[in-house]
Amino acid sequence: MENKYSFEDFVKIIERLRAKDGCPWDREQTHESLRPCMMEEAAEFVSSVRIYHESGSAENMREELGDILLQVVMHSVIAEEEGLFTLGDVVEEVSEKMVRRHPHIFGEAQVDSSKQVLQNWDEIKKKEKEGKSWIESPLREIPKELPSLTRGPKVLKKIDKLYEAAPGREENAERLIEVAKGLAECRENADKAQVEKLLGDALLGLCEIARREKIPAEQVLMDRIEELIEEKEGKGENRK
Repeated sequence: MENKYSFEDFVKIIERLRAKDGCPWDREQTHESLRPCMMEEAAEFVSSVRIYHESGSAENMREELGDILLQVVMHSVIAEEEGLFTLGDVVEEVSEKMVRRHPHIFGEAQVDSSKQVLQNWDEIKKKEKEGKSWIESPLREIPKELPSLTRGPKVLKKIDKLYEAAPGREENAERLIEVAKGLAECRENADKAQVEKLLGDALLGLCEIARREKIPAEQVLMDRIEELIEEKEGKGENRK
């Protein structure tokens, strides 16, 4: 693929679109209006990784990374217009963060495993968050915009670390069995609030298992849904 544009050219393209005589749609965009775009582009990139795994083609992955880069640059250009920060500030801050959080590479720290790397990362990150006015509490720090099956294990991990010990494997399994029994006993016209409570308890219990086993619950469910679709569509093909 022949490269005709540089990163600097790309930034200038976005700035041109945002100029007074630029594109009306691009000029109307704000941090708020672009939130759904960032979420969609992130999901589409995750999808492109699956497509690459299944097809061996990286074309879609390359395209989706470009779309995410577009979002990063667009937000940075808007922020500069608002006098908040520049794209250079974004690059500077993330570079400093990578150097700071890898003292075993850029400093004198010694590590023997990736586990130690993650422990150091968490400690450094904790110090970085001290005194930040936008952090309401340790649990509220975890964004509610995350998918619930991703957010759940993160919340449970912090509860286990900061407030109370999480139930062990056997206790958690017993709780899930009790919840399953409760759901089985619910009749067709059962109180909806009661069913929702039981379902919530069951999902939290599954999140705790995923956390302990270091299994990405969101990804597991996504993969299982895809398997189900393939199973059903495959059967449908066989019937034709």
